[in-house]
Amino acid sequence: MTTALSPRGSEDVIVDDTLAEAWARRVRDEPDAPALAYRDRKLTVREVDDLADALADALSERGVDKGSRVGVHLQNVPQYALIFVALWKLGAIGVLINPMYFGRELHGIVDDAEPVGIIAGDRDVERVRASLTAGSAPWVIGTSDSFDPTDDELMTLVHRHIGGRPPAVDVTGDDIALLVYTSGTTGPPKGAMNSHANIMAVASSFARLGGIGSGSVAFALAPLFHITGAVLLGALPLVQRAELVLAGRFAPDAALDAIRDHRVTYTIGSITAFTAMMNSPHAQPDHFASATSLFSGGAPVPQSTVIRFQERFGRYIHNAYGMTETSSGVIAVAPGTIAPAEPDRGTLSVGKPLDGVHAVVVDADDRPLGPGAEGELVLSGPQIISGYWRNPDASTAAIPGGRLHTGDVAMIDDDGWVYIVDRMKDQINVSGYKVWPREVEDVLYEHPAVLEAAVVGVPDDYQGESVVAYVSVREGFTVSGAELIDFARDRLAAYKRPRRVEFVDDLPKTQTGKIQRRLLRSPES
Repeated sequence: MTTALSPRGSEDVIVDDTLAEAWARRVRDEPDAPALAYRDRKLTVREVDDLADALADALSERGVDKGSRVGVHLQNVPQYALIFVALWKLGAIGVLINPMYFGRELHGIVDDAEPVGIIAGDRDVERVRASLTAGSAPWVIGTSDSFDPTDDELMTLVHRHIGGRPPAVDVTGDDIALLVYTSGTTGPPKGAMNSHANIMAVASSFARLGGIGSGSVAFALAPLFHITGAVLLGALPLVQRAELVLAGRFAPDAALDAIRDHRVTYTIGSITAFTAMMNSPHAQPDHFASATSLFSGGAPVPQSTVIRFQERFGRYIHNAYGMTETSSGVIAVAPGTIAPAEPDRGTLSVGKPLDGVHAVVVDADDRPLGPGAEGELVLSGPQIISGYWRNPDASTAAIPGGRLHTGDVAMIDDDGWVYIVDRMKDQINVSGYKVWPREVEDVLYEHPAVLEAAVVGVPDDYQGESVVAYVSVREGFTVSGAELIDFARDRLAAYKRPRRVEFVDDLPKTQTGKIQRRLLRSPES
C-alpha cells in the first residue's frame, strides 16, 4: 500500500509501507536517474539495484534470510548503500556498529544481536575477528574504500553474483530494518528496533520539510553508522529519489570539495563538522553555493556558530532533534526559517515537531505542562520504535504505551517551538556521540592505582563537551593523568576517552556515599 502526502514542489513525498517497496518503485520509475556518487564514480538507480541484487544473492548463500542480523562496521563508503538495499530485499536486519568499536565494545553488541556475519573495512577485519568469541563467531567479510572489485573482498563477491537475484520475501512495515545500539546509564547497550515503517515515516516527513526529492543531491556528512546518518543520509535519499554523495570518513577539505563539486543541496551533521569546515583555510563561499537545506543535530548548536557560518558562506544551519529511539530527526527548523532563541538563556530552538509527531512536556508525575514550563520531553508518533531488542523491561520503562520518555528537559513555547534545556541524566555529548560516565569510570577502575573515579562533561567550544575524569588515588600508588588516558586508549573508542584527568583527595558524595557528579561539573553549586 502506498499513500501520497501533500505536494513537495511538483512531486509527492513517497510513503510506502517498507523501504524495499519504496526502492522498487524508484527502480521502476527512474532506472536511469543518478543514485550514488563516490569520488569520480557515479551509479544510476538501475546499476545500484543490480549490484544490490548480486549482494543479496551472495548473502543469501551465506545464510542471510528474513530476520537475520548482519553487522555493518564501516565508514561512509558506497558499499553502505548497497548493503542497505540488499538487506531490504532479503528482509534482513542491519546491525550498525561504530567502526571505532573493538574489544569489549564490539563484543557486547555482537553477543546481544547475534549477527550471522559482519561486513567490515578491510584494514579492520583482523581486529574485528580478534574481538569475537571463538567457536561462535560470525563470518567477517572485508571491503575497501576503493570500491574496486580487483582488491575488495566484498565487491569481488558481488561481481561473482551479477545477474543473480535474491529469493522473494514478504516484508511488512512492522519488520525491523535496523538495529542501532544506544547505551544506558547502567547495564549493557540496548538495541533500538527501527522498523521499516519507523524509517519510512522519518524519511517522508523530513523530505517534505527539507524539500528533498528528485533533483536533490544529499551529502553523507554524518556517519552512516549513526542513526542520523543511517536514516537521514542513507535511507532518505535512496527512497525519496535524491542522489547520495559519499566521501569516506569525514575530513573537512574532502567534504568541502565533494559538496561543491557534486552541487550538493542537502546534508546534516554535527555542529563540530560544520565548524571544522568553516575553520579550514581551504573553505570558500562557493563550497556551499548549491546548498539549500543544511541541518545540524546530535549536539547543541551555539547561536554564535550559526551566525559565523552564515557570514562566511551565506547559508543558515537549521537545528534538528532526534534520538535513536525516534529513528533520527523528528523535530527541526524548516529551511527558510530562522530559529528563535530562548529569551533567558539565548538557546536556539531545535524546531517544531515534524508530521505525525506529538511532543509534550510533562512533570515528574507524567502530567502535561503548559507553554513555557520546563519538564521532560515526551514524544509519540509513527517514528517511535516499539522497543529494544530482547529487552522488554527497558522497553516498558522508556516507551510506556508507545510514548517515548526522552530523558531531556525541554520547554515548548506558545508558538510550538521546542527548546532543549538540559539532559535529565549525566550523559555527555561529544561531537554528537553519546558517552555515559559509568562506562568510562568502569575502565578507569580497572587501573590498580585508581581508588575512586567520576566522569563528567565540560563545555568545549569545538566538540560541544569534553570528557573529564576526576580521580582519587590509592594509598601507596602514583599515576599521572597521561598514564590513565593512555590506559583508556585500548579500552574505549577515541571520543569516550578522558581529555583531561584531575586528581582530588576525595570526591564529593552524598550522606549515603553516592558520588555527586553535579558538584564536579559546577563546583560553586
